[in-house]
Amino acid sequence: APALAGAAAVVNTVGHYVERGDASFEAIHGAGARHVAAAAATAGVVRLEHISGIGADPASPSPYVRARATGERLVREAFPAATILRPSVMFGPDHDFLVRLAGLARVLPALPLFGRGEVRLQPVYVDDVAQAVVRALAAPEAAGRLYELGGPRIYAYRELVRLVLAHTGRRRLLVPVPYAAWSALAALLAPLPNRPISPDQVRLMQQDNVVGPGVLTFADLGITPTALESVASTYLGRG
Repeated sequence: APALAGAAAVVNTVGHYVERGDASFEAIHGAGARHVAAAAATAGVVRLEHISGIGADPASPSPYVRARATGERLVREAFPAATILRPSVMFGPDHDFLVRLAGLARVLPALPLFGRGEVRLQPVYVDDVAQAVVRALAAPEAAGRLYELGGPRIYAYRELVRLVLAHTGRRRLLVPVPYAAWSALAALLAPLPNRPISPDQVRLMQQDNVVGPGVLTFADLGITPTALESVASTYLGRG
């Protein structure tokens, strides 16, 4: 409540990708989102923007995705005029999934794929998402609406791996790994405090993460999304 005192607008960007102890997906993306929305309503905040994610679905087999959907519902109940933004996988210079792939490409002789690398992703530049936040706050008509934010191109996962290899100047064998093997590995690593992959992340990599049909998008905010290729070269340098 003290953080919201006197605020005209609130943007909730809290995200959580690996459950640890009491920091469950439901606690962070569900109850946590509700607390922010309720506090904003109590404080008389005019505009609330809630950052969710593409694919939020209460019926999903993924606890992460279900919690995202729960958060959207609870935010709407507490603050009906909230704007919900659902970005796809974000990229940028600070520790995104492309940076992690580049790190693996530098040390591994081969790169494992999730399945055959066919899952589809629509990576979105983090600066474009920030611009969408600003544009939506300035647009009265955005109140109470939901926008899905994806980049200008859809990639199969293996295409993204090849893109990273090209930008890092590496040639590596791409090895298809069945999802069952990934699930077994994630279960084996589950007790570790800083496990590199979780069972839920394996579930997420089995679902396309792209903008759905008939939804509001960047275009409705007057934004042309940035191409991945035009930005990746600035921070995936060879080395």
